[in-house]
Formats: sequence, structure tokens, C-alpha cells
Amino acid sequence: MVDSKNVIIVNNKDFENKKKNIMGGGKYKIHVLADFDRTLTKAFVNGESTPSVISELRNGHYISEEYAKKAQELAAKYHPIEMNVKLPIEKKKKAMQEWWSKHFDLLIKSGLNKKHLQQIADHGKIKFREGAIEFFDLLNENKIPLVIISSSGLGGDSIKMFFDKEDKWYPNIDMVSNTYIWDDKGNAVGIKKPIIHVFNKDETVLKDFPFFNKVKDRKNVILLGDSLGDVGMIEGFDYQSLIKVGFLNEDVEKQIDSYKKAYDVILLNDEGMEFVNKLVREIIV
Repeated sequence: MVDSKNVIIVNNKDFENKKKNIMGGGKYKIHVLADFDRTLTKAFVNGESTPSVISELRNGHYISEEYAKKAQELAAKYHPIEMNVKLPIEKKKKAMQEWWSKHFDLLIKSGLNKKHLQQIADHGKIKFREGAIEFFDLLNENKIPLVIISSSGLGGDSIKMFFDKEDKWYPNIDMVSNTYIWDDKGNAVGIKKPIIHVFNKDETVLKDFPFFNKVKDRKNVILLGDSLGDVGMIEGFDYQSLIKVGFLNEDVEKQIDSYKKAYDVILLNDEGMEFVNKLVREIIV
């Protein structure tokens, strides 16, 4: 059940108009564009913050304490830049490119193996949001494409493991994410370019993927994200109607004004997917 206290519709008239336009196109004219970490997954599990898959790796339980120490130092330097709403976007893009490049090099040198990704997926600390399984089923049953664009530091292999664990990696799901090059022993030996980070992931990159044909004529879009950078995922795509739903998981008072400018709907306090599920159901009737 949707907790109305956790749902902020920024401009109700504008939202209803967008919803009406999308409903007019029906389910065959829509696709969903989503981030993964803290968007499709919960931001808090058992009262503990779970910022991302990569943060779980940084705790030192999987690769080595030396890796964890250096990774945490990088995070301490670059994460404040990512979260600073006053910095210009170009400065943020440069900083994120530096952070991800350095971190990928560190992971490879530290001995990242596919088994580490599987251990994180099996650990259970990172979980899908309430209502997410129903969301995946709903989209699949109605053949609505779900495109996940993730800047995850552990790449698409780790994300797919979470879906496989729930047996929900459906044919309607496609993904754009950082991709490792693995050797025959499962060791990471490289990273494919370009590197995707939170401020450069957008649908323009989809044109290079075969599945672009699935969405190019589906010009009504529901976008799901948890950061201000996630709204940029739609850049370069010739959409007709767009509803942007943002999960604001922390520093609410500090960030709420910026989120109101970026998103049509804001979901607070780790709210589940019920609002989104209700929206999809109204569209596909």
C-alpha cells in the first residue's frame, strides 16, 4: 500500500497531463528507464544504509583489507563531489571519470573475481525494493521494455546475478552498464570503454546496442532514479511524454528543493514500488 506521506507530486496538474498523454498511447508506446542501486534496490536493510553494490565490496570482507582501505579513500575524496548540488555538472563529470577509472584499476590489481560478485548477491544485504518483484512481473506480462542504465562499479554481471537469484531476468529487460573483461579463471583483467558514471549515463548510448529497436518507437517513458544525475538518462532520446520518479533516500531537507526541480514525483523514506506499480496499471488498462 502506498504511504501518501512518502509521495510528493511536485505539480499535480502537470503530472496528470503527462499521465493522460501516456495512457493515450497505451502499453505499446511506453518503456521504463531505470537506475539500479538504491532505485530498484532498497536504500536501507535492517536499519543499515546500503548505498550501492560497490559499497558492499568496499567493506573489506570480500577481496582484501588493503583494497577496502584504498577504495574507501577514493570514496571519501569523490563522493562529496558527487553529492554537492552547488558544483557545475562538468566539474562533477570530470571527477566521476577520475574516480571510476582509478577504482576500476584498483579492483583489477586487487584480484576481483566473479566469485566475489556472486558472494555479494548471495549475502542478502542488498535487496530489491518492496513491490519490485511485482513491478518486474507487471512489465514482463505486458511486454513493456525495462532498460536499466547503471554506473555500478561492479558492472552488469553483478546486477544480473540479483535478478537471476529471484528468477526475474525476463526477455523484456536490457541493460547498459560497465562491463568487465574476464579471463578463463573468472579474474577481471580489463574494463570495456566508455566508462559509465552517474553523470554521463543517458539513452544516447542505447543507439549502439541491438535492443535499441525495442524502444526507439516507444516514445512515452517512465524514468526511475535516485540521484540528480539520473534524470540525465533520458538525454538524447526523442520522447513525447516523460514522467520522472525520484527516490530521495537521504539528506531530504538539504536536497528536496533540487529534487523538486528535477523530478515529477519524489518518493521518500525508502518507499516501495507501489506508486510506480499503480501508475503502470493505470497506463496499461
